Amino acid sequence: MSKLDMDQNELTIGRLAEFANVNVETVRYYQRIGLVDEPEKPEQGFRKYPNSTVKQIKFIKRAQQLGFNLQEITDLLELGDSHCHDVRIRAELKRDKISKQIKDLQDMQTALTNLIDTCHTGKTEPKCPLVESLFA
Repeated sequence: MSKLDMDQNELTIGRLAEFANVNVETVRYYQRIGLVDEPEKPEQGFRKYPNSTVKQIKFIKRAQQLGFNLQEITDLLELGDSHCHDVRIRAELKRDKISKQIKDLQDMQTALTNLIDTCHTGKTEPKCPLVESLFA
């Protein structure tokens, strides 16, 4: 963000989206679901967003990258900085859920590998053993 934009402390939705590295529709969606406040529309001109909204959207995007869904992000934002213990518990729960998902995916990978290994590529068999095993 340039010094000029920081001094102005007011961004149009387009500039906000640009600085937050999202598209305008993302900003509008976050407004609709209550993650980002929508400024009052002046009688003439465009809504102006404070620079702090850029940080808020970047927080949302980083939390999504860590696997938090939008409801969980809403909860994190409501807890804020002063509830570190509660945030930590939520992060631990998210980590544990991700660990279980990884294990489930590894189990699926092993099962598929076993199915692939049973598949004989010889063209003399009338039916594919892999497909047949899925009917079992």
